[in-house]
Amino acid sequence: MSRILVVLGHPRADSLCAALGTAYADAAQAAGAEVHRLNLAELQFDPILRAGFESDLEPDLQRAQAELSWAQHIVWVYPVWWASLPALLKGFCDRTLLPGFAFRYVQGKAFPAKLLLGKTARLLVTLDSPPWYYRWWIGAPSERAMIKATLEFCGISVTARTYFGPVRGSDPTKRAGWLAQAKALGQGDATR
Repeated sequence: MSRILVVLGHPRADSLCAALGTAYADAAQAAGAEVHRLNLAELQFDPILRAGFESDLEPDLQRAQAELSWAQHIVWVYPVWWASLPALLKGFCDRTLLPGFAFRYVQGKAFPAKLLLGKTARLLVTLDSPPWYYRWWIGAPSERAMIKATLEFCGISVTARTYFGPVRGSDPTKRAGWLAQAKALGQGDATR
């Protein structure tokens, strides 16, 4: 059985991201996966790394690290704002993916040891611009930051990313299609 953690990085529970995360999680669970959910907006934590890597973790972040350790597959659901990650998600990564948990510096080595090896991830990302414009014209900066500079840095292999957009101006039929797509992805991930 797959252990899947769905991380909602949007600050609103009534967002399209929340609906996509729910569609994915419900379908994965129905297909036999053990699914946990982590809604970052419900956690009590300071998203600013005020004391650097020596910051004490709030109880919610300690539980979040336990969830990240438990998961075999992590699904990150978030919007792209200003071609970047939402502050809530960026702060969560800053505060939880710490040395000693996600990576370890190695004396004399240019790159740290990856402590989350063996885990996989999927990105479900909403955009207000067309996905082709975001990827090919802007260069997908949040994708590069999330995949190369964050998840892969810690050893998490990103297996896929799916873009939903443009959200602004989308009609109910388009959104229903996106929700069906998220369900299909959840079913597929549960059985791989």
